Amino acid sequence: MKKVVLFAAAVAAISMSSCVKERDCTCTTTNSYAGSSTSSTQTIVYKDVTKKQAKTLCASYTTTDDSGYTTTQDCELK
Repeated sequence: MKKVVLFAAAVAAISMSSCVKERDCTCTTTNSYAGSSTSSTQTIVYKDVTKKQAKTLCASYTTTDDSGYTTTQDCELK
């Protein structure tokens, strides 16, 4: 009985862990300055990472420099 419980616990632990595989991160980058803007979209493939690692790598951000040039990157993990 003890072996069955240990085996079930081991299977449960393995099934709850994140699988390491390819993750796609699609990002749309928008550059704005003085009322005009340009956009581009790209997909980045992260290989051999967990979902948690991919979420960290696939991050959205916005930056603005002193001259008013703004870059916004909106990313989505698929």
